[in-house]
Amino acid sequence: MSTSLSPSASASGRPPIADAGPRSLCAREPRVPAERLVAEMVPPPRFDAVRFDTYDPDPQQPSQSEAVTVLADFAAGLGGAHASGSGKKRWFSRTPKSTAPTGPRGVYLDGGYGVGKTHLLASLWHATPAEPALKAFGTFVELTNLVGALGFQQTVQTLGGHRLLCIDEFELDDPGDTVLVSSLLSRLVERGVALAATSNTLPGKLGEGRFAAADFLREIQGLSAHFRPLRIDGQDYRHRGLPEAPAPFSEEQVTKAAYATEGASLDDFPGLLEHLARVHPSRYGALTDGITAVCLTDVGPVPDQSTALRLVVLADRLYDREVPVLAAGVPFDRLFSDEMLNGGYRKKYFRAISRLTALARDAKPLVSQ
Repeated sequence: MSTSLSPSASASGRPPIADAGPRSLCAREPRVPAERLVAEMVPPPRFDAVRFDTYDPDPQQPSQSEAVTVLADFAAGLGGAHASGSGKKRWFSRTPKSTAPTGPRGVYLDGGYGVGKTHLLASLWHATPAEPALKAFGTFVELTNLVGALGFQQTVQTLGGHRLLCIDEFELDDPGDTVLVSSLLSRLVERGVALAATSNTLPGKLGEGRFAAADFLREIQGLSAHFRPLRIDGQDYRHRGLPEAPAPFSEEQVTKAAYATEGASLDDFPGLLEHLARVHPSRYGALTDGITAVCLTDVGPVPDQSTALRLVVLADRLYDREVPVLAAGVPFDRLFSDEMLNGGYRKKYFRAISRLTALARDAKPLVSQ
């Protein structure tokens, strides 16, 4: 008698599957060429269709409606030829240096988690009257990764012909980033590039609680001078009027769902955290290519801060790509210790909790009732 399994059955009684089973993120070691990093500097899939008129301001928070008006005017003011005198694409060409504009050349959206800052930033990108090749959109981490891939001078040349650079989740985690980004943005502003950024921290407070920010006050003040702060108040829309995130499922439920969902991945959480240490954060997006759902077993508290910060980046990439996360283990609000949640990176961790909670809610339909 043959011991092979038919396509409609398995030894574990799992449901029919279309292929050999779920994928594993731990089995992937993507290589991302610099050209892809540049090409992907556009709003992520979650924000492809957002516009100012699709933003839903909270009537109890007038700063949200005011932000739409200010940003729409900002976008309209970016029409016409680039400050360098050319509206043509200049990915890797040398851009003539132009006279630095007076006053802030950018706008800085400051607010809590889930008030729609990224929605507004992406809407600004879409509303700016310039072809996509002359607008760049990326997270702060993706921008620093681009500099690492291209080098400083090549990054200035690549972005120097742009009309707008949007930087999401602007955070300074170490002195090296402070000097690097301060120098980069100064060079881009000199070339007439407009800036827009989002953060949970006012520009003059960047780096506070993470390193000796006072020693780099000049750089931080220089960064602040490039932006007009725009405060956006409100509560996290991801939880506004919605039920609490679903509690973690059993390992059996998560495994069964992984086998039943085409394109899903299945990994144990400790193994995935170890794998993230071997993959550069610039590749976390590529790590999820083609993945329709991330299924995790044995989810538990993150052991240390370096691991926690890597997990934050992965959570951001999953959220951008709208990849549901189905988990067995502890709830996502118990991933980070009290010490972490009270430390200098607390805003990153709360953002990760908020986004993973939203993705967990999205994953609930994957489990058969």
